Amino acid sequence: MPRWLISAVALSFVTACTPSQDRSYASKFVSGNTVVHEVFWGVDYTTPYPFTTSGEISCVYYPDFGIEVYFEPAGYSKDSSIGTPLNKAAAKALKRDGMKPNVPYSIKKGADLSEAIEVGLKACRNEN
Repeated sequence: MPRWLISAVALSFVTACTPSQDRSYASKFVSGNTVVHEVFWGVDYTTPYPFTTSGEISCVYYPDFGIEVYFEPAGYSKDSSIGTPLNKAAAKALKRDGMKPNVPYSIKKGADLSEAIEVGLKACRNEN
């Protein structure tokens, strides 16, 4: 059997065993995060620090609701952690999936979240 034929057959087996990926969906998935701390917040932002601890503002973009923005306290940024939703898109996504945040609640009472949400939106838009 010619070598080119053996190579073609071997390549077809490798291709057949490779999991397929939905590129149209994967290309629409974007995520990012920004570490935040009360000591440094006032340098870049005008609103008071809205959280009770340091942590990360993270974002995820899925086509269903748009950019979802969450806060995760330091030490809780793991795959099994569900952060506190900061915007409507995040709250809708959690509700749709029947999920609830499982990290300590860390938003100060009456806090203005506008700049925190903008931090998350920028992280997904790569505008840092």
